[in-house]
Amino acid sequence: MKGLWKRAEESRLAILTMLVILVLWEGGVRWFAVREFLLPAPSKIFAEFMAQPGFLLMQTLDTLQTTMAGFVLAVVLGVGAAIGIVYSRFLDRTLYSLMVALNAVPKVALAPLFVIWLGTGSAPKIAIAMLIAIFPILIDTVLGLKSIDPEMLNMARANQASRSKVLWKIRFPNALPSIFAGMKVGISFALVGTIVGEFVAGGSGLGYVILVAQGSFDTPTVFVALALLCILGVILFKGLEIVEEHLLPWHASQRGKPIVEPPSAAQQDKQMPMLAEVKR
Repeated sequence: MKGLWKRAEESRLAILTMLVILVLWEGGVRWFAVREFLLPAPSKIFAEFMAQPGFLLMQTLDTLQTTMAGFVLAVVLGVGAAIGIVYSRFLDRTLYSLMVALNAVPKVALAPLFVIWLGTGSAPKIAIAMLIAIFPILIDTVLGLKSIDPEMLNMARANQASRSKVLWKIRFPNALPSIFAGMKVGISFALVGTIVGEFVAGGSGLGYVILVAQGSFDTPTVFVALALLCILGVILFKGLEIVEEHLLPWHASQRGKPIVEPPSAAQQDKQMPMLAEVKR
């Protein structure tokens, strides 16, 4: 119980900070009599959400589904391309350079092309989310797969390990921290890509809600959609962190764990006979 309370300390601090910001925001808007279409008060934003919660939650769910579809596609294609780049000199010289060049192109400029090619349904939004999210996943996966101790690879070759075994037993486990780093960046980019797609393709989603509300100067609804996007982004990011924590409890990036104290002199004396038996 004490451990759970300690682990939630960071979340409690974040919630407290957010509450202070909301109180200051509410007080500032009321004190300076800021007009609603410029900056609505948090109470007005909450009231706007409560006026149509079902509709807004359905749009949030639509954005979530598109984001996850684009993200999963980016992970599959990004990790697969990274493996090909690491094992193929040809792909390293061609596909890698192509991805770098493609990443330099503003994705908003490509969005209308996806609408022309794929129509106005979910497909162009998923494609844009995937295209924005794939680059950090690809780069970090390539880095992780290449960051192997040469001695470990020499040992695997000396034991006549196949390339597939070297990949799945040595390279891939060693690359998992880098892959998760790319995925945590990619999930945020996928959400951005989904909103870009909803701006262009329209029809549904929080991006479409923002676009319609902006056209009618409905600022409270815009802020409701932005708040839901913030919550959605935090949930997706924290979800990946939880998965990473369970899959990589051994990695140095997992901070906040209880520090194991070194054994006392009496405990060391008790352990000496056991160590002697192990050595025998």
